[in-house]
This record gives sequence, C-alpha cells and structure tokens, in this order.
Amino acid sequence: MILLQLFGTFFRIGLFTIGGGYAMVPIIEEALVDKKGWISRDDFVDTLALSQSASGILAVNISIVTGYRIAALPGAISAALGTVMPSFLIILIIAMFFTRFSENAVVERIFKGIRPAVVALIAAPVFRLGKSAKVNLRNLWIPVVAALLIWLLDFSPIWIVLIAGGGGYLYGLIQRKRGVR
Repeated sequence: MILLQLFGTFFRIGLFTIGGGYAMVPIIEEALVDKKGWISRDDFVDTLALSQSASGILAVNISIVTGYRIAALPGAISAALGTVMPSFLIILIIAMFFTRFSENAVVERIFKGIRPAVVALIAAPVFRLGKSAKVNLRNLWIPVVAALLIWLLDFSPIWIVLIAGGGGYLYGLIQRKRGVR
C-alpha cells in the first residue's frame, strides 16, 4: 500500500508543477513534511542537499531518497516512477501535436507569461530553505559568495560543493575539539 501512496504522491507532484526542479521543491516539501509527515523538515533539508549534490533531475533524486527511506528499493523505484511518469506522458502528448501549435502566437504568449511565475516558484523555496538551513547574518556570506563566484566568475558549482563540504567537515572537527555541539 505504501508503494502506491509513494507513486500517487509523487505522480500528483509531477503532474501539477510547472517549471520542474526548484519550482517543485515547495510542493514536495509540503507533501512530504506537512501533509504526509513521512520526513521531518530537517530531514527534508538534508534530503534536498543530498539530492542537489547527486547528478540527475532534482525532483527525481528527492523522490528516490525519500522512497528509499520509507520503503527501501521498491519505495525508491515507485517514487521515481511517480515523479517522471506525468512529464513523460505530457511530453509524449505535446510531441504528437507540437508541429501544429509551435508557431501559434497564443501558445507562444502563454509560455512567455509562465516564465515570471516559474521564477517566483523558484525564489520562494530558496528563502524558506535558507531559514531551515539556519542561514543567518553571521553565515549569509557563504551562499552569497558561492552565488557570486558561479555567476560572475563562471566558477564551477562542483568546486563550490567540494569546498563547502571540506569547509563544513573542518568546521565540525574544530567544533568537536572545542567540545561544542
């Protein structure tokens, strides 16, 4: 039964979100943390961080990690299939009719109108997750510097992740030696 619940939950998430990836984060968080209670908010932040550091589609990575936590490998498979199935079906339908509508001015305007909404859908979870990740005025410089390095200097996000991981590890060692938890 839990496999069907996982599939259904992630199918609905995949079906009713526009923009993919980061636009899906608040909807996934609401479903997993608030509605289903399958994971805690702190676990969601950890799952999101793990999912971002793995290659592949963010929403699929989140579904795999969550499904695995709940029902091992069958749960991971069920949740991943639920996530990708709506997109697969929608793309299949669009591909069948795309040539008829690709030059349609109304369709073109609709897609241009959706873009700002997707930006807002991405920005909202960034602020909420920053709060959950305990970003404050003391450590705000870390994401700001990382974003500027990537944006202005074309610094690879891979290096940012590796440097941040190493820095976090060293910080943890120093805190442990000081006896701080």
